[in-house]
Amino acid sequence: MLAFLLVCALGGTGAACVSLPKDLERIASTAYSQPQETNLGRAAASVASAHEAQSGFLVLDSGKEAFLERLALIEAADRSIDLQYYIWNSDLTGRYVAERIYAAADRGVRVRILLDDINTNDRDGVLASLDSHPGIEIRIYNPTASRSGVGRWLGFVGDFAKVNRRMHNKSLTVDGAATIVGGRNIGDEYFDASTKLNFRDRDLLAAGPVVAQVEEAFDVFWNSPWAYPITALTAQRLTAEELNARRSRAIASTDTLARLGYQPIRSVADGQAHFHAVLGQLVWAPARLVCDTPPQTNDLKRTPIPKAVARALGDLASGAQHEVLIESAYFILDDPALERFAGLKTRGVQLRALTNSLASNDLATNHSGYARRRKAMLQAGLELHEIRPDAASCRTLVANNCAQGAAFGLHAKSAVFDRRSVYVGSFNVNLRSAFLNTETALIIESPELAERIAKSIEENMRAENSWQVELDDGGSVSWITVRDGAQEVSTHEPATGFWRRTSAAFFGLFPLELYL
Repeated sequence: MLAFLLVCALGGTGAACVSLPKDLERIASTAYSQPQETNLGRAAASVASAHEAQSGFLVLDSGKEAFLERLALIEAADRSIDLQYYIWNSDLTGRYVAERIYAAADRGVRVRILLDDINTNDRDGVLASLDSHPGIEIRIYNPTASRSGVGRWLGFVGDFAKVNRRMHNKSLTVDGAATIVGGRNIGDEYFDASTKLNFRDRDLLAAGPVVAQVEEAFDVFWNSPWAYPITALTAQRLTAEELNARRSRAIASTDTLARLGYQPIRSVADGQAHFHAVLGQLVWAPARLVCDTPPQTNDLKRTPIPKAVARALGDLASGAQHEVLIESAYFILDDPALERFAGLKTRGVQLRALTNSLASNDLATNHSGYARRRKAMLQAGLELHEIRPDAASCRTLVANNCAQGAAFGLHAKSAVFDRRSVYVGSFNVNLRSAFLNTETALIIESPELAERIAKSIEENMRAENSWQVELDDGGSVSWITVRDGAQEVSTHEPATGFWRRTSAAFFGLFPLELYL
């Protein structure tokens, strides 16, 4: 109560103390359930029939490939497009995807967009204007009542327990027939189009029975009390002229994309033909989706039990006999997880993890939580590697800008167990993902996919791509790399300046791991 009153006082006229709509009537809707009546659905069914009860997967390792495959699916849509994202940036690729979504709605495709409120940032007018299209509906997950300015950020402080629960899930599903699930949000840094920072990330394009599981999970969020129609949050709108001008600028960005080497598909026929070709590249295997559900209204604080995705991945790790290989942008293990991993090490299971270094991490605060637990993780028997911002692998994994000085960071969330089971999704191996966020995990029983993803993770563990972190004889952390054939050892976070190290060290003084 004291925090709430303080926020009201600081908010002047009370902008931070406005309330969300009460007793809001939400029109329930469900995913398109007749994929066999669409071109994509018929094509997928014809191939899936030879793989009873299995789903097909294509690994999307490069950002360029992930961007173009999303656009191809959007162009191919006959009936429906469902999108669920934590972040959707208003940049080159973000605006272009939005324009193609609008074009799909123009030809009669039903579009549902569910966005976490963390990234809406004064864009209510744009979102509401898109929503005004009869074929597009936009909902915002867990919004603050104040929609802009200082009131919005004071709202975060005044209702911290609620606002801290974020929807981190990411999926794009078309016609109930094909889906893309993984770690990527929508924005330049996820699609190799940023001049400042590009992420090494991973998605899976999927067809087969798992698509219905993704759609079922989407519906749970879409129809939950945590999802608010954008029209219930704002009266802002763009004029028709402003909206058309924005669409024109997005269309004109085709030239910029072409200069980056991107040639997006822009017709239904080409999109559907492309999907037919992709079906021939899929790896078919048993698979399941594990997805956290929105919290109950009285369930806003951390519980002692990890959420569903965390439990599923913990069970896979506990069952490993030979090897656990982890790739996670943010990596923090609490004491129970450390005990589990120490027990695996005692049984002879090899434990290796790849995460961001301070130099490659987009958030020094997040790195501070990992750094607090790093020595304990090494003592538990983990082999730790931290990605370099100048990794040589950037030149093969990122289509643009490596040579022009853009940094390279890790955003992928994957794990491989005994080279047989593989996980790809939105879940970082950290406490926020385990206890606060909602997350999505695709778990696939496929030695072929497991081996491919394991080799990809191992490639970034090589000395030219990451530093291996070890404890020296005195128990201090050191970073090992090889340069010109000679081993180099650093005793502090490599490739970082004094102030960045100081900042991370300062945040590391506080027990913030749960919130990072």
